[in-house]
Amino acid sequence: MSLIHPTAVVDPAAELDSSVSVGPYAVIGPKVRIAANTTIGAHCVIEGHTTIGCDNQIFQFASLGAQPQDKKYAGEPTRLVIGDRNTVREFCTFNTGTVQDRGETTIGHDNWIMAYVHIAHDCMVGNNTILANNATLAGHVHVDDWAILGGLTGVHQFTHIGAHVMAGFASHISQDVPPFMMVDGNPLAVRGFNAEGLRRRGFTPERLAAVKQMHKLLYRQGLTLEAAKQAIEGLKAEMPEAVQDVDHMLGFLAASTRGIAR
Repeated sequence: MSLIHPTAVVDPAAELDSSVSVGPYAVIGPKVRIAANTTIGAHCVIEGHTTIGCDNQIFQFASLGAQPQDKKYAGEPTRLVIGDRNTVREFCTFNTGTVQDRGETTIGHDNWIMAYVHIAHDCMVGNNTILANNATLAGHVHVDDWAILGGLTGVHQFTHIGAHVMAGFASHISQDVPPFMMVDGNPLAVRGFNAEGLRRRGFTPERLAAVKQMHKLLYRQGLTLEAAKQAIEGLKAEMPEAVQDVDHMLGFLAASTRGIAR
């Protein structure tokens, strides 16, 4: 029995695994590819050069793969790539990339993306993130693994949100947020580090102590950023169990282009 509802409009050139379910009145364009066991809800529109992996659940009225909302876009064949096991709730909008960047908007695996979330052109969303209702990513935003964005959070273009960050309700994020931090507000403020989230993800007491110390050096001791970075480098000798976490923080700070929330 076909899993495609008779009222759905699926272009014959689209590539759908035989196990893909498509709900009533959905529209799927010719350059779309969808892998096994993904469910497309009623009235969804999936268009453009869009690739969707396995075991995703896409709820009704989502719009995926539409042209970027960028006035420079001139019809180039840019892409949207979505990984596996993502939940995409109602009325989400994900756009394809632009040739001014990588030409691709990328969403990884195991993400929980709630209603009305907008992911603009050239964004990169990692794995195991949570984007609550109405979170909005402008173009070229990077969101690393395990980050959580509260409802109504807005993220400025080209901003980088580090791994394990937690942003509270209605945060206004216009500068890079270092990994492990908790932020909220408008203007944005760093409130602490995401201790409970890290515990839930298996961080040992030694690693938690290193993250706590990095937070202090960046935000509680009045150091310049360069002095804080040097002090964080010194933690590798003091806390060998957390070398990987320290290197992750230092790599993030070195790559920051918008400056960090501070």
